[in-house]
Amino acid sequence: MAEFFNAFEMSPVPPPGPDAVAPEPFRGIYGMPAFVTIPSDDLPGSVAFWTRRLGFFELFSVPGTLVHLRRWAFQDVLLVAADGVPAQAPAITCNFACVLPQVDEIAEAVGARPKDTPWNTRDVEVITPERARIVFTAARPLDPASQEARNLAAIGISPPGA
Repeated sequence: MAEFFNAFEMSPVPPPGPDAVAPEPFRGIYGMPAFVTIPSDDLPGSVAFWTRRLGFFELFSVPGTLVHLRRWAFQDVLLVAADGVPAQAPAITCNFACVLPQVDEIAEAVGARPKDTPWNTRDVEVITPERARIVFTAARPLDPASQEARNLAAIGISPPGA
């Protein structure tokens, strides 16, 4: 059996709840533990979509070559110039954490419908102009009597504060 422990202090993601507030955009420079690289054949159009509809900001750019976008700490996207983009979105998905109100804001901005998952999140899937499949996901408040709580308990995970 795996040993789990609470390490929420490492994450910029706030605890779920109706009053959860998203952290401020993070403008620091750090060694990125993970990031997404997305080819774009229209960097200005891609930057406009990601910043106006998905809540990212431009951290820096190398004109005509690369744009580094970010939301929260550890949510980095590198848009890189390319001659073309795929005709379809790939099977792989990149997920970004957010808070519940942001799921609805992004869904409205892109004309999508959020859905609740059996693992206690609300998600909205976005196919970007570059054909990247991106999911914005927010934890829902966990009802200790819910099936989701029982699912977590069955695999040895207790919610924070339990």
